[in-house]
Amino acid sequence: MRLKNRLFWIAAFIAFFLDQITKYWVVQTFSLGQTLPLLPGIFHFTYVTNTGAAFSLLSGKVEWLRWLSLGVSLVLIALALFGPTLNLWDQLGYGLILGGAMGNGIDRFVLGYVVDFLDFRLINFAVFNVADSFISIGIVCLLIASLQKTPTSNGRSH
Repeated sequence: MRLKNRLFWIAAFIAFFLDQITKYWVVQTFSLGQTLPLLPGIFHFTYVTNTGAAFSLLSGKVEWLRWLSLGVSLVLIALALFGPTLNLWDQLGYGLILGGAMGNGIDRFVLGYVVDFLDFRLINFAVFNVADSFISIGIVCLLIASLQKTPTSNGRSH
């Protein structure tokens, strides 16, 4: 039996694995609140915890967000298993979103918070993690997929 939507599963696994391994490294290497300037004043690794969603949105809503992560993950798994064969950009986008949702979801269920550490100080951005990055990249992939599916007016008669 051939696995349908193969790129979806590969993207989800890679996103989940990279998220979890980087969070493990941060937790083992840094004390909570500790920062390591890689490019001083521009980009640091800063270990913080987040009870909200991506980029600290909905802070303190961990109970609601853990179930949202689980629900999104189950819907995406069902889509890949039981839905149609998806195009390349849809597979990549949904897979990256699944990997990120599962990575942050595991943190919420096991720890009660999400481990964040990517700290872009140049633009005063919220500290985030690899899962948040993959979710954002996945959304861009889905936007690309939707642009490719948009019918053009070249073939229509007026």
